[in-house]
Amino acid sequence: MAGKFQYKLGINELKSKEFRLWQSLIGEFIGNLILNFFACGACTQTEDGTFKALAFGLGVFMAITIVGHLSGGHVNPAVTIGMLIAGRISALRAVFYIIFQCLGAIAGTAAVKTLIDESYYNGLGHTNLAKNITELQGLGIEFFLGLVLVLTVFGACDANKPDSRYTAPLAIGMSVTLGHLGTIAYTGSSMNPARTVGTAFAVDNWESHWVYWVGPILGGIAAALVYTQVLEKPAEPKVSEVSEKYRTQADEREMRKLESGRDYA
Repeated sequence: MAGKFQYKLGINELKSKEFRLWQSLIGEFIGNLILNFFACGACTQTEDGTFKALAFGLGVFMAITIVGHLSGGHVNPAVTIGMLIAGRISALRAVFYIIFQCLGAIAGTAAVKTLIDESYYNGLGHTNLAKNITELQGLGIEFFLGLVLVLTVFGACDANKPDSRYTAPLAIGMSVTLGHLGTIAYTGSSMNPARTVGTAFAVDNWESHWVYWVGPILGGIAAALVYTQVLEKPAEPKVSEVSEKYRTQADEREMRKLESGRDYA
């Protein structure tokens, strides 16, 4: 019981002789740095929502492709919490992931802010609620953004759908693009609390910031529950299990023949 508890907390990862958590943390840091540097950099150049949608989708695609083998390529606290709820990662790993995701996003936006002239900032891609959108409405929009993103992550990474893993980074990136295309005018389409922490820190604007944490994370939790309880593809039976099933059925038929006393030869 104690061992199971330590496993869920992640204490066993600290005790492991092959301790590789630090590589995963660097991966999450780099992933968010790439996302915020290039996608927020794109936001300084235009007001075109389609351009921004492609930038963030491609940013996520690149980040997962580069660091996915190290950390799973969460690059988003909503994804991390969804994986925690589904029992795919430990609590300790989840906490560290979120910290390093936020640090990477802050570093990425800070780099943009440092490298370009102030006249180009254009808000540095910070997410804000539109004029006629209330915080509750923003919360609902960000909930659905987190929902579709984490559903896509679970669907693309389903162990019982091995063919999906080859397109997983692209599928996840496209879900981010879709989210931006559908809602960027209303909330800025964060989908990612760490991404918004990075820009909020850079421009020192924390107005309605809680919306960008609570919304995507609640959506991620809902997605994890829906996928694991309803949508997850059942595991295919092993060859040995199939053979055993048919062998048992054959034995049962032979027993019935013997009991009936009839000759079926």
